[in-house]
Amino acid sequence: MSSTIQLSKRFREVLLDGYWIANTNFKDKLSDVTWEQAIAKIDSLNTIAMLTFHIHYYIAGIVNVLEGGELEIKDQFSFDLSPIESAEQWEALLNRLWTDSEKFASLVEQMADSKLDEVFVDKKYGTYRRNIDGMIEHAYYHLGQITLIKKMLTHL
Repeated sequence: MSSTIQLSKRFREVLLDGYWIANTNFKDKLSDVTWEQAIAKIDSLNTIAMLTFHIHYYIAGIVNVLEGGELEIKDQFSFDLSPIESAEQWEALLNRLWTDSEKFASLVEQMADSKLDEVFVDKKYGTYRRNIDGMIEHAYYHLGQITLIKKMLTHL
């Protein structure tokens, strides 16, 4: 199996359909979160909605590069979520995450293995492989946070 197919499968596992590493994934974990739970604040922790926006922000930014565009995302804006005030707004955020996650996985899958070792946008960002691996690791990190926050919300 090619490296790009393996990476796309690992990405799908954490975002869309896997259970092997964490026994869950974003889609599974967020499937029953209400918009009120998504915006509920616990102490100084980020909300589930904020973490969902944050992970989507980076996925969408990398998708733009994989589609031939520029790297336009900036860390300082990665938590700039507009207020979510309805179930429809929460569902729209989730749907953007699912759509862009599948697009990300498909674009990685279609990439030649040789592309993985090329520079990603600028030498300071490393290679495509490093950025794709980083996105997977970043997603697992925030999936863990969402899992803990969700547990805390059910025990309030």
